[in-house]
Amino acid sequence: MDKIELLLANFPLYSEDLRIDVTEPSGRFKWFLASILFGARISEKIAANTYKTFERYGINSQENIIAAGWDELVKILDEGGYARYDFSTATKLLDIMGTLKDKYGSLENLYSQSSDTKDLERRLQEFKGIGAVTTQIFLRELRGVWHISPKVSSNAKSIAENLDVNLHEFEGEQLSRVETALVKLSIKYCKRKKCVECPMLDFCGQVV
Repeated sequence: MDKIELLLANFPLYSEDLRIDVTEPSGRFKWFLASILFGARISEKIAANTYKTFERYGINSQENIIAAGWDELVKILDEGGYARYDFSTATKLLDIMGTLKDKYGSLENLYSQSSDTKDLERRLQEFKGIGAVTTQIFLRELRGVWHISPKVSSNAKSIAENLDVNLHEFEGEQLSRVETALVKLSIKYCKRKKCVECPMLDFCGQVV
């Protein structure tokens, strides 16, 4: 197994971890919801658990989130472990979904009305509570699904350099997979200095 195969085998897309099919409009909305949760300063585990709680309650569409209301959203966020941000995130979700409905009708309409990647990023960041981090998380896994080309994150670039991976060799879905894998590698091993346990140890030039 070569370097890239090993990387991708160990670190699949976040959307795949959550069993979200981003090739479907409903799946892209679910990934949008998950990205908002992942975008907070909270652990990946808590964000993933909270998304799964939304799924369990069937609150995974624009309409269902609005219909659920603030109290129900707080309950779901608390149950998922998102207690630190429960009130603010419930408010943020209702605001985002209400604005999305009023201004665009749907997430797909927002995309279709965007002239290019930068315009799409700008429109997303006009929502209160969606910044550059959430936008990057969301769009990163939609290359090859939507016609977009978001920039690779500085974090992924740094890890790519450590592994001597040339990111210019990839595009579309493959680039999404490689970038996501690099981000996961960084979070799980590099930032925690768990070099000895890292599956990419033999390829890394920055072992500590």
